[in-house]
Amino acid sequence: MSEKFYLTTAIDYVNGAPHIGHAYEKILSDVIIRHKRQLLDNVFFLTGTDEHGIKIQKTAASKGISPKEFCDENFSKFESAWKELEISYDKIIRTTDEQHKRTVQKIFSKMLQKGDIYKHSYTGLYCSGCESFLNPKDLTEDGLCPDHLVKPEEVTEENYFFKLSKYKDKIAEYIKSHSDFIIPSSRVNELLNQLENIEDISVSRTKASVQWGINVVEDDSQTIYVWIDALSNYITAIGYDIDNPDELFKSLWPVDVHVIGKDIIKFHSIYWIGILMSLEIPLPKSIFAHGWITINQSKMSKSIGNVISPHDVIKSFNLENPDAFRYYMASAAQLGKDGNYSDEEFKEKVNADLANNIGNLLNRTLNMAVKYFDGEIKPEFVTDSKCKIAIMAENTKNQIKDAFNKFEIAEAASYIVTFADSVNKYVTENAPWTLAKEGKTDECAKVIYNVLESMRHIAIMLYPYCPNISTDILKQLSSEIDFKYDNLYWGGLKTGKIVQKDNIKPVFLRLDSDFAENKKKGQ
Repeated sequence: MSEKFYLTTAIDYVNGAPHIGHAYEKILSDVIIRHKRQLLDNVFFLTGTDEHGIKIQKTAASKGISPKEFCDENFSKFESAWKELEISYDKIIRTTDEQHKRTVQKIFSKMLQKGDIYKHSYTGLYCSGCESFLNPKDLTEDGLCPDHLVKPEEVTEENYFFKLSKYKDKIAEYIKSHSDFIIPSSRVNELLNQLENIEDISVSRTKASVQWGINVVEDDSQTIYVWIDALSNYITAIGYDIDNPDELFKSLWPVDVHVIGKDIIKFHSIYWIGILMSLEIPLPKSIFAHGWITINQSKMSKSIGNVISPHDVIKSFNLENPDAFRYYMASAAQLGKDGNYSDEEFKEKVNADLANNIGNLLNRTLNMAVKYFDGEIKPEFVTDSKCKIAIMAENTKNQIKDAFNKFEIAEAASYIVTFADSVNKYVTENAPWTLAKEGKTDECAKVIYNVLESMRHIAIMLYPYCPNISTDILKQLSSEIDFKYDNLYWGGLKTGKIVQKDNIKPVFLRLDSDFAENKKKGQ
């Protein structure tokens, strides 16, 4: 079987519209998956929406529409947002999909028959914001939910519970024995501490409490709760079935990485793993818990009024495509750490990296190629793969691959920028304009070739972050539009007439340039 790569994101709760935090996770995932497509043929990217629960039930009722109508309305907002950001998922699942619901019922029934689910009367502290029962020790000193800062309601119900405690030792052993399972590894001790006091979890709610959900087949008074419903999307979406799994499931599972926010790592690394162990399904290879995105160094909050949609950023800067926003978001935070968005930081970073560094390097070199050689690359211009700049390009390629293997996405972007910096320095040091003036034609030609071949490499390396800019670079180099890593070899730039002056245009305009400002004003 050929090597494969299967990536999932968390599924977004459709009680509201997508914001920059949702966009961060999807962009991060899309950058990873585009990189993997450069290397592999069998790649699958799943995202989706979580559409059941009491919050949706209540919000829909307040609007005077059915929960399904409300979900349809908000699902379209997420779908449109991901289209605008060019998120290249292979499938988007909704937990209201009929196939998903049928499979979830079978999963619940199998776990019930196995004795891993049992009915139990329970009194606990329930936070409607989390849609979860909370442990008293996890509350703030004032007895509030730490995430929503509201006092949980004391609820008594007879629900079905999953024997998570039965699997706690196996889960702990798996985490300890698989060093690349939890990313970043700094979160391992936190999870192991949570496991020590883990209790069985409620996997259903009474219909009196939650009507909008998947029915328990064996008990029409109960609704299947979020853990078995939402988490199971990762297998139901690719054709898992208790009796006869699809070929797609067989070819893709186990998942290579679940990309999630750090706030839900417990549910994926403990609850989900326990469910999979109960079902006797192979466990995920990795769970990558990314940090949050703050706005001007403040946590996003509706009450503060600093919730930003990705569409608003693209519209406010009048961007023709999402590349600049994708690049900024994907490079906003180091592995597992929080990142920040501000308009000023966004403008400064994309101007520095995409316009001044990469874009200007290409533009001025192509103009020199036209000025000194009529835009033609002759075979004798081609340099050896052992030259210094070719070795730098090869080293950068390997650094990027290694960073992606460790999910260091921001770090990988920095290697591209560092290489572009080095190429800019190479131009300054070798001064092709001086070589041309002194009649050193061969030397000048080789410098220009090295820079343009480096730009071809940069286009391929940058592609996961900026697919449009990368395409424009290759077009201006008259190169084949193929971003496979197999094309990252020295000497791939075609010879012959590759550029004419009229075809040289900036691949990315500075956001404060006159032309960009005129476009923003509609002039």
